Amino acid sequence: MNYFRTKSIESIRAQANEGGTNLKKTLGRLNLINLGIGGIIGAGIFSITGTAAATHAGPAIVIAFLISAFACALAGLCYAEMAAMLPLAGSAYTYAYATMGELIAWVIGWDLILEYLFSSSTVAVAWSGYFVSTLKEFGWHFPIEYASAWGQKMILVPNEGWKTLTKDLVNQFEKSSIDYLGFQQTTGIINVPAMALIFVLTLILIKGIKESTVFNNIMVVFKVLVIVMFIVIGIQYVDADNWMPFIPEPKLIQKESSHVMEFGWVGIFRAAGVIFFAYIGFDSVSTAAQEAKNPQKDMAAGILISLGICTLLYVLFSLIMTGVVHYSELNNAAPAAYVVDHMGTGLSWFRKFIKVAALAGLSSATLTMLYSQPRIFLSMSKDGLLPKVFGNVHPKFGTPIFGTILTGVCAALIAGVFSIDVLGELVSIGTLLAFIIVCGGVLYLRYSNPTADRPFKVPGIWVVSILGILACLAQMIFLDPLTWARLFAWLGIGLVIYFIYGRKRSKLNQ
Repeated sequence: MNYFRTKSIESIRAQANEGGTNLKKTLGRLNLINLGIGGIIGAGIFSITGTAAATHAGPAIVIAFLISAFACALAGLCYAEMAAMLPLAGSAYTYAYATMGELIAWVIGWDLILEYLFSSSTVAVAWSGYFVSTLKEFGWHFPIEYASAWGQKMILVPNEGWKTLTKDLVNQFEKSSIDYLGFQQTTGIINVPAMALIFVLTLILIKGIKESTVFNNIMVVFKVLVIVMFIVIGIQYVDADNWMPFIPEPKLIQKESSHVMEFGWVGIFRAAGVIFFAYIGFDSVSTAAQEAKNPQKDMAAGILISLGICTLLYVLFSLIMTGVVHYSELNNAAPAAYVVDHMGTGLSWFRKFIKVAALAGLSSATLTMLYSQPRIFLSMSKDGLLPKVFGNVHPKFGTPIFGTILTGVCAALIAGVFSIDVLGELVSIGTLLAFIIVCGGVLYLRYSNPTADRPFKVPGIWVVSILGILACLAQMIFLDPLTWARLFAWLGIGLVIYFIYGRKRSKLNQ
């Protein structure tokens, strides 16, 4: 059997135009741009930015954002060409099938589960942290053990709130002659708010793409407005001394059983690999190809414009954060709200506003990821690589009903028991792998099928494609070795499923 058989461009376009999927074409250019912004602006800007600055890059987190943005721009151009050329709801999976063959397509389809399913769980965990913090603002205290990962140990630090109990925190207390065992401690049981959010959003997605789009558009407008307010107000409280040195000196830091180099340029690239998670939402636009009114013209605009807007906001936001507060203080669950606290007591109202905006932003980001995953399942099912039930579309709502429900249940369970740091790096490495395959695929297709109709063409394809591959690979290299091990284990499970089920039932065998 030839595991590298490809689907023809003509068959993919025919599949995109057939009526059998019943997906409704309701998305215009503005909807696609908002879908991209909704997916991008989420946990990355409201939670992971602070952690990455505090533990990896310092004020140079801005450089890390630009490195990730450069890699995403290159990959985004390649996605734009593929999405306009092959307007099917399969994203990188479909593109790999047209260029590198079925086995690689399966690998990337399985890999995309890391991106969409696990990222929705990651963002929901971040949402939970802001939810608990927001309730506290109004005098309601949610039991922290029911808003944390299973088995996660935490300690209540005076004037700072709950913090994850790490070796660094233990050492901090020991050096200051404080017996940390005397503080109130607890152990996480399950993250109820994160699970509840996913269940509610899953119901919205089942109802239909139109209702989901209206919800997302409202959330996008609100969170962008608040981020702009944060930048405009925060610039008045910036202390330039907090940016000195802009690139902190590199140093070895003990993490678990080994020492890791952080800060300096090594830390910047490590941070770029971590905060890459903050950009992954732009490729969710490509999963909406079959529901776009004019995918040949609007897909490229949706991907590139949303990426550009969010990059600008990320850079300005991170500059304000590290300018108002020293980067070493940003390693907490709600760094944006923490920064507002340091702008003065007169802005206490804005702290609540920021937290509500974070909830809105994280909600729309979770919605976007939950939206994308069932459409990957749908395409894989239509190709015979997954059971037919994944291809079922609700006759009234026009949504992939089984895939949406399964995604919601699995995402809720993952969000309930895992912490954000474990999920975040796993999502980043899976996404980077997908981007590498798309960058390579668009270049290969230019060589193998140069006469195909391309509504959008990547300028300087050789330079863009190769630089995109190298930029993504560079960020993968600096990720934790344990993250690589988890990626290989996940892909190994996927290959077992393919050889047991998918290869025998592939439509290319018929």
